[in-house]
Amino acid sequence: MYPRVNVDLSKVNQNLDAVSRITHGGNCSMMIVTKGFCADEKIVAEIAKHPGVDFLADSRIKNIAAYADLAHQNGKETVLLRLPMGTEVDEVVKYVDLSFNSELATIRLLDEAAGKAGKKHNILLMIDLGDLREGIFFQEEDTIMETVSEILKLANINLYGIGVNLTCYGAVIPKNDNLSILVDIAKKIEAKFGVKLAMVSGGNSSSIYLLGGNDVLKSRELPEGINNLRLGECFILGNDTAYGTKIPGTCSDALILEAEIIELKSKQSLPIGETGVDAFGQKPVYEDRGVRKRAIVAVGQQDITLDSMTPVDERLVILGGSSDHTIVDVTEAGDQYKVGDTISFELGYGGMLKAFTSAYVDRAYRK
Repeated sequence: MYPRVNVDLSKVNQNLDAVSRITHGGNCSMMIVTKGFCADEKIVAEIAKHPGVDFLADSRIKNIAAYADLAHQNGKETVLLRLPMGTEVDEVVKYVDLSFNSELATIRLLDEAAGKAGKKHNILLMIDLGDLREGIFFQEEDTIMETVSEILKLANINLYGIGVNLTCYGAVIPKNDNLSILVDIAKKIEAKFGVKLAMVSGGNSSSIYLLGGNDVLKSRELPEGINNLRLGECFILGNDTAYGTKIPGTCSDALILEAEIIELKSKQSLPIGETGVDAFGQKPVYEDRGVRKRAIVAVGQQDITLDSMTPVDERLVILGGSSDHTIVDVTEAGDQYKVGDTISFELGYGGMLKAFTSAYVDRAYRK
């Protein structure tokens, strides 16, 4: 059935091998993030049995609940990346080994839930280094220390470490200088309270380039003291998210979207008549390229993100689309395509996320 995402599980493993070599070679544990492909069970099964994976992480407790047993059976720990909601703390304690936190009120609720469950729950305290998403702002050192002091008083909470998120909101690129601040904060916490933090998590797929051996850096610039990275896009799509460069040893086509051609006609490039906004409230701009052969494929913006997909056939150009249709210029391919054929696309992060979330996109797997 089409549209569908073709998942090459051998290439998924190739990418896991590559990022594992880089991450563990840099003395970091590897946390694989499953949210970008909605914790697809067959992909998760490959991750869970891979020897280089230390943690499986997601932002949605529903996804973690679905694979927690599998992760634990394979010796992996589960991690909740998004700060817990107060209404889900019982589930967090039940299914999650380590959760990311920044609000003392929520941490206290986790303490209560863990107490009722007879468990000790690990937390990572998030520090905001300037990307302005979650975390206690790094310049508020007194607040950080006061929060740590209160956490250490809780009977059922273990302060496992500290972490940071960069790039996802403010697009701040991880560097040696800003990540060194995180290391310094960890050292101050350890010295002040006489504790040892098991984890100092230095970010996501935008941080892996700092381990060197890539197109940006030839040698390591990740500060000593960072001992964990959280990797999603870079392992499944094969690129770092700081500069968009290819991760050495990975491939970018482990996931391929196929969509069927339902119309193939030659039409002029410019619409006729006064134009307003499209179905999504945007005012499109058209280039007059004369008469072009245009294929309509049966997938649209309800299922994918047009600017996050690239035709595998480099002769093709995506012109635009609506909620259910994507229009592709196939002129340069001559007579190669016909109605009923499929067009293949590589996916970016946004395209992958939408395609796996959509109930209308099928999946097929190859070992």
